[in-house]
Amino acid sequence: MDYINCVQRTLDFIEENLHEPICLDQLAEVAYFSPFHFHRVFQTMVGDTVMDYIRKRRLTCAAERLFYTDESVTSISIAVGFQYQESFNRAFKKAYGVSPKQYRSAKRLSGPLQGKAYLPINLLLGGQQMEPKIITKPAFHIIGYELKTKNENGQNNKDIPEFWQQYMKNKLGCNIPNPINQNVELGICTDFNPKTNEFVYIIGMEVNEGSQPLEGMVYRSFPEQEYAVFTTPKANGDTFTASIQSTWNNIYTEWFPQSEFEHSGGTEFELYDERCHGNENIEMDIYIPVQKVSMNQPS
Repeated sequence: MDYINCVQRTLDFIEENLHEPICLDQLAEVAYFSPFHFHRVFQTMVGDTVMDYIRKRRLTCAAERLFYTDESVTSISIAVGFQYQESFNRAFKKAYGVSPKQYRSAKRLSGPLQGKAYLPINLLLGGQQMEPKIITKPAFHIIGYELKTKNENGQNNKDIPEFWQQYMKNKLGCNIPNPINQNVELGICTDFNPKTNEFVYIIGMEVNEGSQPLEGMVYRSFPEQEYAVFTTPKANGDTFTASIQSTWNNIYTEWFPQSEFEHSGGTEFELYDERCHGNENIEMDIYIPVQKVSMNQPS
């Protein structure tokens, strides 16, 4: 499937319909993706989540119209897709630091301005095809520690590393009762809501079904699922984080477009084991839940 054309088609659709309500499911249909897969592909290629991009484009168009025209604030708010002027005023002030009326009297166009995104032809790099293992992992159960965060404005990129630092500093893994393997820890992303960008992140270990968590811990069960398992390139302590981020990016810009799979919307996780110990030749596995692409999607 031509991912660039699929996502560019949604960017065009957004631009033509900023004045109308736009939802994730609607855009996923335009792109011929499932909603969850579209959400992840869009964020990887564009750099913003779908709804965050739409919000930035609407507020940028509003800022331009406030500065260059004499249209009323009410007319502008409706023209850029806000049903209520109060919600428009709040969103605008949060983004620009001043009310729409105050912005109108500014001497120059300023603030966070988001132009329409265009995807470069060479965005999908091609080259050597990644070769994950496709496995069916049986249902499993974990006990661990839970964090609720949000995939918006980089909040999760701040929250999750801090969560891991706290976990390791306080040696919280040592408190997990009766893990099946004490040397294997999972970083799990689950309960994702593409419409609000909220999700739950859990650091934990696999345990037997029905195990009882201690105070401050959670017990969760996950069903049998087909996964594509990617192993990160070997790295040292200084480059390990970058190798993980690069692998995540390559999954969506290289592997998925050339594969017959898409993200199924299930739980995904990172697996850290003995290979992560030490400071040289470090690697880990990324488990992505997948399903075959629907046959009615264009190739």
